[in-house]
Amino acid sequence: MIIGSVENHRSREGGAMVYPVYSRRSKGLSVGINLFPDRKVCTFDCPYCEVFPFQTDISFSVDTMAETLRGVLAEARDRSETVRDICFSGNGEPTVSPFFPAALEAAAQIRSELVPQAALVLITNGTGLLKDETFELLRCAAAGSEALNIWLKLDAGTEGWYAQMDCSAVPYDRLIAAIKAFARTAPFTLQTMICAINGAPPPPPEAAAWERLALELAASGRIAAFQIYGKARPSPGDPTASSLPAPVLEERAVSLRAALNAAGLYRPDGKPIPVEVFL
Repeated sequence: MIIGSVENHRSREGGAMVYPVYSRRSKGLSVGINLFPDRKVCTFDCPYCEVFPFQTDISFSVDTMAETLRGVLAEARDRSETVRDICFSGNGEPTVSPFFPAALEAAAQIRSELVPQAALVLITNGTGLLKDETFELLRCAAAGSEALNIWLKLDAGTEGWYAQMDCSAVPYDRLIAAIKAFARTAPFTLQTMICAINGAPPPPPEAAAWERLALELAASGRIAAFQIYGKARPSPGDPTASSLPAPVLEERAVSLRAALNAAGLYRPDGKPIPVEVFL
């Protein structure tokens, strides 16, 4: 199944700490939490990233975030709209913010009070897992009462493609080792951006290496789903990164579904692990 694109998230760059958006991956109304309303802060510098350069004098505050979140959720209720999730994303990597633990606790409490049916989501590039305290925080949040849905990025199966896609100083081998360790302890969804770099799609050896790594992680028995998504919005790195035709993404998904089935890898309830494509 291929799911279409949705509207932009550009209100974040205006300093918004909390912003409602209709999300392709959430399949409905998602309320985003942005821990970096003043500037972009990330351990990756992906050429496909949609966050444009900006700077404001707005400082993040957990109290302000909590008050605004309550207001946004009340507005959604008044419009009789269903909130699919409350999502930590924003202008960078949420786990590097010193406010993340307190903000997560506050958001979890507000979710339980106002929208208990909504998921609590973290979109992360996984680099926070290199710190023991963040690793443990996410493990406990995923398994505990917060029921945190972790959407963890894995854009590359090889160090060479990682260097082009994510442009990070974090060593690839250390990151993959941390993700593998986390997969043995907590559930998460694996998300992968597939796009062209300088006009070239991921080469076949990269695609094969990514699939082998995906299968290894699935063998842990804790992968909830795979999300394959394409470049849908403009980015400051254009034209380095560009979108690929839908059949390219779907071909990757078909191959992974077949490989999972052949390896006998399923969810703990015995159902197939979902592999979805988002354009």
